[in-house]
Amino acid sequence: MLYEPLMLSAKLALITTLLIPLAAAPLAYILAFKRFTGKSLLDALVSLPMVLPPTVLGFALLVVMSPRGVVGGAWESLTGQRLVFSFMGILLASLVYNLPFAVQPLRAGFEKLDPRLLETASVLGMSPLRTFFRVILPCSLPGLCASSVLVFAHSLGEFGVILMVGGSIPGKTKVASIAIYEAVEALRYEDAFVLCLALIPVSFAALMFINRMSGRR
Repeated sequence: MLYEPLMLSAKLALITTLLIPLAAAPLAYILAFKRFTGKSLLDALVSLPMVLPPTVLGFALLVVMSPRGVVGGAWESLTGQRLVFSFMGILLASLVYNLPFAVQPLRAGFEKLDPRLLETASVLGMSPLRTFFRVILPCSLPGLCASSVLVFAHSLGEFGVILMVGGSIPGKTKVASIAIYEAVEALRYEDAFVLCLALIPVSFAALMFINRMSGRR
């Protein structure tokens, strides 16, 4: 059934988009406003998934999330279930893979804020945490929206990382990009065409939205 991989991709992209700001926003804030030893190292680590081949990142995550890995072993001891070849596993991989695509637009938006806003907040006695939620985030909503849409669109097209960590289990880890690859490999070009036809308009709409938000910002 062709709709099943599409629905799974949409579910993965939606949950990734909802969860990733929890990690991306604090990291973007730290990289934009804080000065500390090792900042360049943190910046490089956050941006690393953007330059690593997806299969390399996928293999590293596979090792870490396997039953003998640090994360995978801890997860199995807590839940009794394996992290690899599961939806939770590909969700975690998606969060890691998409983190820099969320952090970079947010950081750029934070750095464009008028410094006088932050100075005024400090003079008024607002704590850094309150300043973040009351001043920085509201003034960076276009960047946050653009970052979220970019992550959503990027999650829909994930292939290498998801294939390495989750394999191709129908209804569980077989997302649309993997279904397209398997359809082409099996010479089922009509199925591949239908799946592509469903993804292209979503990606195009996401780009239009990001361009509009960038222009508004």
